[in-house]
Amino acid sequence: MSRETRVASVTCLGCGCGCDDLVIGIANGRITSVSPPCPLAQVWFADGRVPSAVRRDGADATLDAALADAADLLAGAAGRVLVVLAPEITSEAQRTALALADLLRARVETATSGPAASGLLAAQRRGRTGATLGEIRNRADVILFWAVDPSGRYPRYWSRYAPEPIGTHVSEGRKGRVVIAVSIGRDQGPAGADVRLALEPDQEVPALSVMRAVALGNALGELAPPLKAAADIGAQLAKARYSAIVHEAEPATEPARDPYRAEGLSALAQALNSPSRAALSSLRAGGNRSGAEVVLTSQTGYPMSVSYESGAPRYRPADRDLTRAAAEAAAILVVGAAEAVGASLSAAAKRSPVVIVGPRASEVSFAARVAVDTGMAGIHDGGTAYRMDDTPLRLRPPLQAERSAAAVLAALLAATLARRPGAPR
Repeated sequence: MSRETRVASVTCLGCGCGCDDLVIGIANGRITSVSPPCPLAQVWFADGRVPSAVRRDGADATLDAALADAADLLAGAAGRVLVVLAPEITSEAQRTALALADLLRARVETATSGPAASGLLAAQRRGRTGATLGEIRNRADVILFWAVDPSGRYPRYWSRYAPEPIGTHVSEGRKGRVVIAVSIGRDQGPAGADVRLALEPDQEVPALSVMRAVALGNALGELAPPLKAAADIGAQLAKARYSAIVHEAEPATEPARDPYRAEGLSALAQALNSPSRAALSSLRAGGNRSGAEVVLTSQTGYPMSVSYESGAPRYRPADRDLTRAAAEAAAILVVGAAEAVGASLSAAAKRSPVVIVGPRASEVSFAARVAVDTGMAGIHDGGTAYRMDDTPLRLRPPLQAERSAAAVLAALLAATLARRPGAPR
């Protein structure tokens, strides 16, 4: 057995925090340890092994043959192709996938076109009041957790960003911060808060409106007890030097949130920037999901639901529905971990051929015409990924897979280009 070697400054994409201070132990080509300990990091890195198969109609094939078949299929369906940006790939791979979508006049959806849409649309209507996680760590003296406890999906948010760490303007760390926890129905705030408020789901938007009115200095009449408590919290936020409102921007469980929650939170954060300074910290899941939106926006101007059908990118947020888009497509290209969107594609895969390029492509639960396994972003593939606050991070992979998603997609793009009418053979 070989001696364990350690790779420092590794970025974890297990959640949207994008912690880039991990030390990974390697022995015999496998990951043997992850430090500092984090339950999500342990699951994300596991032992680092991924399959390296290339499949065509379920049978092993050479990479060249599989890509030739995929290029024929996609080129033949040009104008009726759906490209899905799934998680676990680098932003370089995402950019190449968009070049393919442009070439094929395809429709593009992401894994978060549904769950993150309300926040994205609210930001487009109102603008964003954001900050980097580092700014929140260093400046926020009041932290409001709105119907979310980060300890489950974001284990190190509490200790790495807020409220525990010492900041440049919060020298006492947790002792120098006020933590407010608001619970909405079954969506609970964190334990150990200094101030707590429990609201019913139908009281959420009114409470946000009351807090915004207080921040703006508007006079209020008689209020019911829960809304009176919300007004007191609004006054506390308005007196803060710097407040951070933390919320779950990508809910993974039912029941569905109030569709106006994101709008109300954005409006509150903006109102608080008159008497004080405030930021809205939107918690996002991992796998470089945020990167898909950043890349789409940089290439097209839009963060989701983009169609190249007309020859130029068009925004179709009202039509966002991955299941319906898959059902309407003549061919589907999934780039990334297809199992993350598998439920939306399984029925369509019985009618339309699917090409998958990404980690564990050969292990999907539905039939794929072509499946090419690649490495995972940050574990095997280097490049760039984005944190939940849209900060780009360089990836330092501790292992190497047989092939990278970016390289396979570049080869598929070249093969598809060669099949355009009039292209040299």
